[in-house]
Amino acid sequence: MTASLTLVVLMAVLFGAGISIMLERSLTRVLIGFLLVGNAVNILIYLMSGTPGLAPILSEGVDPDEISDPLPQAFVLTAIVINLGITAFMLALIYRSWWLAQLGTKGDLVDDEEEDVQDAEEAADLIRSSAADDAAIQEIIDASDEEPDEGFEEELELEASARDRSDGGDER
Repeated sequence: MTASLTLVVLMAVLFGAGISIMLERSLTRVLIGFLLVGNAVNILIYLMSGTPGLAPILSEGVDPDEISDPLPQAFVLTAIVINLGITAFMLALIYRSWWLAQLGTKGDLVDDEEEDVQDAEEAADLIRSSAADDAAIQEIIDASDEEPDEGFEEELELEASARDRSDGGDER
């Protein structure tokens, strides 16, 4: 058998085994079958590229007919990258289905009661601290003997009305 015929037989065996394994229901077997078919496609592209030749670099004294075609090499690299991406996706699906199978009837609804209790305690602490802050500020205000100026309230009202007029003009 020549090298090409060996590769043709190997490609056929990989295609056959990959497709038969992909017909199983197990996601792991589907992944293995997909990997076999991906490798068979790479061998097919290699076989279809023609006879090997010189490196695909055109320089002086090199006949363009003796150069090997670089396009099949690019196709094989692209197929490898696509195969890797789909393999990663399939592994994520396999892990997700395994995780859901471990949870049983609960499914995605896993409650973290400890986190809920901790969040509730933190919220209660925040409410208590803000109430204590408000009380401390009110005590400081009550203890203060400063009185606002007589025209202070009128100035605040004029500033507020001017701000309202300028805000109203921007919206139109």
